[in-house]
Amino acid sequence: MDFFDTVLWPLKVAVAWIMVRAHDVLTFIGMDPAGGWTWVLSIVALVIVIRVLLIPLFVRQIKASRGMQLVQPEIQKLQKKYKGKTDPASRQAMQQEMMAIYREAGTSPFASCLPILAQMPIFFALFRVLASLSAVAAGDYPRASIGPLTQELAAQAEASSIFGASLSSTFMGEGATIEARVVTAVLILLMSATTLFTQRQLTMKNMPASALDNPMARQQKMLMYIFPLIFMFTGVHFPIGVLIYWTTSNVWTMGQQFFVIRNSPAPGSEAEKKYLERKARKKKRRSGTASLEDADHEVPQLEDAQESGSEPSSGQRAQPKKAPRSKRRPAGGAADQGSGPKDEK
Repeated sequence: MDFFDTVLWPLKVAVAWIMVRAHDVLTFIGMDPAGGWTWVLSIVALVIVIRVLLIPLFVRQIKASRGMQLVQPEIQKLQKKYKGKTDPASRQAMQQEMMAIYREAGTSPFASCLPILAQMPIFFALFRVLASLSAVAAGDYPRASIGPLTQELAAQAEASSIFGASLSSTFMGEGATIEARVVTAVLILLMSATTLFTQRQLTMKNMPASALDNPMARQQKMLMYIFPLIFMFTGVHFPIGVLIYWTTSNVWTMGQQFFVIRNSPAPGSEAEKKYLERKARKKKRRSGTASLEDADHEVPQLEDAQESGSEPSSGQRAQPKKAPRSKRRPAGGAADQGSGPKDEK
């Protein structure tokens, strides 16, 4: 093994362990142990485990990114204050005041990059595990196995495929088939599209308009379109398994980010406007339901009071009910009807 593999060895063992344990579970429930989709779902399981562990860092990244945008007006004022001052004392004072602004807002430039930085070693470890499958399967790997990933399991993973493409194959790899290149191209497009969407969701929907009109926001908007292009050119060197990992991670980020932004939007953003509208609708529905329940509760009380002959509890007198038409007496009464014949006599 080279120096890079030696440094990543603990992470490679951890990645292999999660994949093999997920593979065991999927095999236990009836999936083909040598099937490509079994190993694909093992990679998806790896994503889920890693992303669950990174949830605290992700929430901190959302808050940090939001805070960085919101403090930009203050940063611009500070830059204007020290514009043209290049002496060491002024530079040091500017840095101190800038850090004070970040501390007061509870954010920092470094915090917004934590999830990506934390995932990069896992990304490279998976890259090296997939790249080493053929050597482990052939018995040429310097070690007998990568943790629980034995020679037999490596041979299964190496022989498995999805849509005719092996998980360890790359677009530019030697002997790459048409199927492998088509699958790789589709995954690269999905990876780039999900990356663009997650960045757009964070910057365009969860930032106030005032925070989007500054140099840093314009720079982030530019990077939002540059990164997918970079992935499109570099993705041709990634194994299909790594592309599956990255695309699945992006989809997870989209869902997680949607939940956080929906329930904790930035003040003044489009997401906050929709959040307040939802709260107003829910409050209106609750108040309407409460009014209907009160009305339904009062009607039986009124009917009970009328049937018992007592007055309602509200203090109003119950109105008398009219007798049915069949029971009403004719005008003049029964006495007038009986006296007619007697008078004739």
